[in-house]
Amino acid sequence: MTLSQSRRTTLVQGLALTIALITGGAGLANADALDDITKAGTIRIGIFEDFPPFASLGSDMKIQGYDVDMANALAKALGVKAELVGITGQNRIPYLSEGKVDALLSIGFSDERAQVVDFTDPYAPYYIAVMGPAEVQVKEAADLAGKTIAVNRGTLEDTEVTKVAPADADIQRYNDYNGVISAFLSGQAQLMVVGNDVGATILAKNPAIKPEEKFLLLTSPSNMAVKKGETRLQQKMNEILVGMKKDGSLNEMAVKWLKQPLAKDF
Repeated sequence: MTLSQSRRTTLVQGLALTIALITGGAGLANADALDDITKAGTIRIGIFEDFPPFASLGSDMKIQGYDVDMANALAKALGVKAELVGITGQNRIPYLSEGKVDALLSIGFSDERAQVVDFTDPYAPYYIAVMGPAEVQVKEAADLAGKTIAVNRGTLEDTEVTKVAPADADIQRYNDYNGVISAFLSGQAQLMVVGNDVGATILAKNPAIKPEEKFLLLTSPSNMAVKKGETRLQQKMNEILVGMKKDGSLNEMAVKWLKQPLAKDF
């Protein structure tokens, strides 16, 4: 073999290797989560395990809640089984990015998070509301004048009600939600400001004071999220949501766990 032939052979081999690396890399880049889920027969869904009424242990020591029902509904629609994976606020996005889960539940949209995950449409309402007994007439922020209001110190509820409450409103700040709930149920506070998750827990107990939501302070619905770039899985989950809204099953979940029907425009 001449020197020129040797060089030509080397060049051809190098070109073939480059093409193989490129196409191999492209194959990896095009790996699709929806196909992987279908092949595995399981969708791994990250949920908060102690977040009632979205997820918590029931009396039978099995986890239950809105997110559990949502995970099972997703799995059923995809023709696979749901594997629930416990997450925290700190590890949930790394779990998704590293492929430890296929999807996350109970994650609020933000521009910062949207840089690293892809969000579905909202699947659950989340809002902060003023709650009080039926006989206490409160319809707007001005009606908080002269009222005693229990809130969890330093939370978004505290911040939001402080913004709008009249100067003579008595905002009672507690160190946890148990303190807020106890003050409200005992009559120490006429009203309380909580998220609809805590509100649902109160409504489920059917206290004698018959609490009701008076008005909303902030609305920030919960979304599901998939790994950045998993467009097919994102679109499929949105299709499932559309179907659940249409057949009423999403509203049934809201009534069951959140003790309120979904808003008409949800």
